[in-house]
Amino acid sequence: MTTAPHIALDSAGPAAVDGRHIRALTFQSVRMEYLRHVLGEARLTATGSRALVVGSGRGLPARGLARVGFEVVAADPSPAATALAQDADDGLGITYLTAPAEQLGLPDGSFDLVYCADTLEITERPDAVLVELARVLRPGGVLVYDTVNRTPVSRLIYLGAFQGFPGTRIMPRGRYAAHRLRRPADLARSLGRAGLAAKDVSAFKPRGVRSLVRAVRGRRRGTLTDAQLPELVDMVLEPEGSPVVTYLGYAVRSRAQSADARDVPGGAGERR
Repeated sequence: MTTAPHIALDSAGPAAVDGRHIRALTFQSVRMEYLRHVLGEARLTATGSRALVVGSGRGLPARGLARVGFEVVAADPSPAATALAQDADDGLGITYLTAPAEQLGLPDGSFDLVYCADTLEITERPDAVLVELARVLRPGGVLVYDTVNRTPVSRLIYLGAFQGFPGTRIMPRGRYAAHRLRRPADLARSLGRAGLAAKDVSAFKPRGVRSLVRAVRGRRRGTLTDAQLPELVDMVLEPEGSPVVTYLGYAVRSRAQSADARDVPGGAGERR
């Protein structure tokens, strides 16, 4: 009888299947490709600029930003993830902290760019998160994010395949819920309430669904390692496509936060 794999987030144990890390590995190439596009669009130079990664996990996106030239702070609510990120730092000089996205404890207007990863699709308080991210951005600063759309296909994959179906499960049950998946138009309205002007949305997806299924099943069986997954899944951007499951986007902080943003319960305005 085959033993079911141990599903454990933020765990480097040899028997653990960490769906959060698997997701970060397979997303890294499109995250960085989209980031380069945003830097060009926003005319933002990495060298001499400060970036914050929220939901940084084991630090993959933070290390990517540091290698581009940013001075980087990486925040994550999980102490275990923070410890794993510090261990993998590679001498890049990233500052790591453990903090929830809704209350980062960082100074106002202290970053030129914020990357929000692994957060918007799991939080119950998206407005409070976005207000906090807007608060730490300088006026005119850029928020980049990726998240999950709310469609029948996304529910099948994220609620079914990734945390329900025995053969493809890589996440603990309950990590994703239908009401926490957000359509681009709904997210754009939340961005606006936080004083952030939505500028773009870009779909991304695996090059083939079969390769994604093979990768997930192989990782669960132990016939594939984490390091083999990005090449097999091969995520690709679809800038002109309609996001069926996942999408990236960016927004720019307005020169003054709106009254709506200051009034969000638990937001930055409430604490000062």
